[in-house]
Amino acid sequence: MSQKFPKQEKLKSRKTIDRLFSEGKSIKKFPIKLIYLEQEGAENHQATFAVPKRNFKLAISRNRIKRQLREAYRLEKSVIESINGKKFALLFMYISKDKPQYAKISSSIKALLKNIT
Repeated sequence: MSQKFPKQEKLKSRKTIDRLFSEGKSIKKFPIKLIYLEQEGAENHQATFAVPKRNFKLAISRNRIKRQLREAYRLEKSVIESINGKKFALLFMYISKDKPQYAKISSSIKALLKNIT
């Protein structure tokens, strides 16, 4: 199993992101909220990451947290690959107001991915 995070697995479509917020289901495992939606006819799972500007004013802080979220997802995405035939659009949102520890992010993402399976 490849642990890469290629371009086709990145969620960029504005329509899909809007559908995620309107129709998607959400689950929380502090400090991360996962919004997910099953996609019909998709080839890959697609993921995107968000950190609210309201909680972190500096772009450098938001970007660092998003890098940590992407890395944790990249390493833990094998959990979600075991689902037969279902492909999801995923949005990981960091909801805490404190700067994170990577271990906490990694464990939260792993638990969230197990939860949707």
